[in-house]
Amino acid sequence: MEARDIIKAPIITEKTMKLKEDFNKYTFKVAKQANKIQIKQAVEEIFKVKVLSVATINVLPKRKRVGQHVGYTAAYKKAICKVAEGQKIEAFEI
Repeated sequence: MEARDIIKAPIITEKTMKLKEDFNKYTFKVAKQANKIQIKQAVEEIFKVKVLSVATINVLPKRKRVGQHVGYTAAYKKAICKVAEGQKIEAFEI
């Protein structure tokens, strides 16, 4: 699996911006079958930074309604990567 197949998209919310500012942690949507080692190597390869640790979370689908129609949001895997002090990922700059 290639690095671009593992890292799907950054997750940019108020909570993830607070993690970035306070703890130098960046959050990504990643491939479901990717493990922590593959995620770490992919982030280091794509963004040219030193990753110290990776935490992963499987986000379950939530039930949503629009009028009488009921459906579910998509399930995905989320990775929170701690980057070495003094380094940053430019993709998160707004």
